[in-house]
Amino acid sequence: MLGHSFWRRTWEFLIAHPLYAIGWAIVAVNVLLIVLGPVIAPFSPEHTVAQDARQSPNAVHWFGTDATGLDIFSRVISAPSVDLSIGILGNVLALAVGIPLGLITGFGRGLVTSVILRLADLVQSFPVFVMAMVLVAVSGHNIANVILAIAFVQGPIYLRLVRGEALVVARKRFIEAARCAGLRDTAIVLRHVLPNSLNPTAVQFSVNVGFAILLTAGLSFIGAGVRVPTPEWGSMVSIGAPAMVTGQWWMSVFPGAAIGVTVLGFALLGDSLKQLLDPTYAGARTRE
Repeated sequence: MLGHSFWRRTWEFLIAHPLYAIGWAIVAVNVLLIVLGPVIAPFSPEHTVAQDARQSPNAVHWFGTDATGLDIFSRVISAPSVDLSIGILGNVLALAVGIPLGLITGFGRGLVTSVILRLADLVQSFPVFVMAMVLVAVSGHNIANVILAIAFVQGPIYLRLVRGEALVVARKRFIEAARCAGLRDTAIVLRHVLPNSLNPTAVQFSVNVGFAILLTAGLSFIGAGVRVPTPEWGSMVSIGAPAMVTGQWWMSVFPGAAIGVTVLGFALLGDSLKQLLDPTYAGARTRE
């Protein structure tokens, strides 16, 4: 799907649109921090040093320290290994479920299709955050269950997206020609319907990863997500929020800013992919 011409067009597009280039850079830095964050952190992100507690930003602790002496900067750059991993894995799992179900409901008919769609309606009838919170509370308080909760609430999004694309492609004349040529429905789905559904799915995946980061942070903020002292932006904001009334703003501002910048990066990435993967989109043309 992504050949040499795509990457060359992407490079030209990013040069012509610096704002989108910033989004790609933000995502690239966060992906690198998944592996490098805990390695390059100047202090341990999980081991406390009581005598260093509540220090404001300084030459040693660039983002200051929290109430237990944990270095904020070390925890902020180590958090993508948790937040981003949860967002990506949760969406990969949602894709693995949503794409097949979307193809089934978009290209098939009958009782099975109706049942799948009604179940998707049921899942989407509840507020996403409340549903995720209930799932984590019922299944257990750990990272694996947060990933499963994200996959559960975002699976219907991919299901409906792929179903919509499948319904459009199924009406095309080349599908009728494929049937006349003797291709079975399974072969038509895999050769024609699925490839035509991947581009919008890639765009949605980028946007949903950003949303999953927000959802993970929200769950951790209320104590239903990642356990302390694992470095996670939402739990850091939660721990530091009470201290803001006493003027110790750095405990929650820096992790909060990291959440905002990262989600913005994924939003810009998704918007740029929408233009790059759709050759008819006027915005995809770079300036001459």
